[in-house]
Amino acid sequence: MTLLQAALGPQTLLKQGALALGGAVFVALAAQVSIGWPVPMTLQTLAVLIVGLTFGARLGAVTLLTYLGYGALGLPVFANGAAAAAFFGPTAGFLFGFVLMAYLAGLIVDRGVRGVLPLAVSAIVISALLYVPGLLWPMAAAQGFGLEGGWIGQGFADYYWPYFMQPFLVGDVIKAVLAALIVSGVSLAFRSR
Repeated sequence: MTLLQAALGPQTLLKQGALALGGAVFVALAAQVSIGWPVPMTLQTLAVLIVGLTFGARLGAVTLLTYLGYGALGLPVFANGAAAAAFFGPTAGFLFGFVLMAYLAGLIVDRGVRGVLPLAVSAIVISALLYVPGLLWPMAAAQGFGLEGGWIGQGFADYYWPYFMQPFLVGDVIKAVLAALIVSGVSLAFRSR
């Protein structure tokens, strides 16, 4: 049973639709919160993990598809108020990877993974997997689509590691652990009622 099922009981189609719309707004709001210096990080991945760990695999993925839909419609839901143009920028792979991230996070709770440590370890692994589509886009996919930009087809060690990965790894671990703590704590509160 997911946290969502424990909190709200049986899920109707109308309830799931409202949750997907609201969950996408939650991710959009988290994307606007920047923390840190010199490389600011958003709370976007924290929100994606919370949605997945709370909603389960299917509703989590649908929620992130809804989030991408908001951006495709031109709403400024992505980091720094970006909208549809972000689908053609250097971080587009991460945007599409969020759907998989929410799905995988939901899948682990659908399969019965509970407790802070198992959820935290799973969330860290899922956060690391986000770099696969995140880096494939600027390394290869964008070039295949004929896009132009200084971020396309660069070397991993000289460009992608220092600019796309290294500054974010510690923050990713912290956000994964925070997501596990939040979801585990709220789940425990619902089970003890």
